[in-house]
Amino acid sequence: MAYQNTTLRNKTKVLTLDELHLSKEIREKINQLIEEFTYLDTLKNLNLPVDNKILLHGKTGCGKTATVHAIGKALNKEVITLNLGGFVSSRLGETGKNISELFRKASYSNAILFIDEFDFIGKIRDYDNKDSGEMKRLVNTLIQQIDNLADTSLLICATNHIEIIDTALLRRFQLKLEYKLPSNQQLDLYYDDILTHFPKEINAVNRVYSISYAEAKDLAYQQLKANVIQLEKAKTD
Repeated sequence: MAYQNTTLRNKTKVLTLDELHLSKEIREKINQLIEEFTYLDTLKNLNLPVDNKILLHGKTGCGKTATVHAIGKALNKEVITLNLGGFVSSRLGETGKNISELFRKASYSNAILFIDEFDFIGKIRDYDNKDSGEMKRLVNTLIQQIDNLADTSLLICATNHIEIIDTALLRRFQLKLEYKLPSNQQLDLYYDDILTHFPKEINAVNRVYSISYAEAKDLAYQQLKANVIQLEKAKTD
């Protein structure tokens, strides 16, 4: 099956929630999520349900995946990552069975199941009507697995295209957090955070706006590397 286990030991760099540049609204809701899982037993004793089905949606490169791993780090939970786009089999019946096995694994280990490209189901449904019956069964399988998810487990799904996801699936998520492109002020803080780790003689970069954090990081590093190389060349002139 095409999925991976991401633990704190083998993840190259897992940022903390404090290190992420999240909007105030998203950070407050995630803080509430962390606290609910921290006091899970107390809430269960009072028959209060914990929000454990989360959908992250919005612009690519704005921190959805990093958020999932930061939550895993905060809760000390294993993250089981499933990229739905690379997982759906040409034999859709097998896909439903494999997804059910992943949900069982996540529940058994009290892990975070992270499903990326969650909109892929909607994309496949649009591609070929001849598989519509199998797609309906796959959607029903997902709905059943989501409904039966253990309280101690956490399901987080991510999509860039929430508009094409089946509404019956959308209703299952207690939290839907939208990731938007950062404002100029937010990007300035992000650029400052990147550049503070480098010497002043190389950290002059052209700041570009109306882009994602991922794009800003790539642009900043490209310019930083160019500045370093320029300085090295100057030494040999």
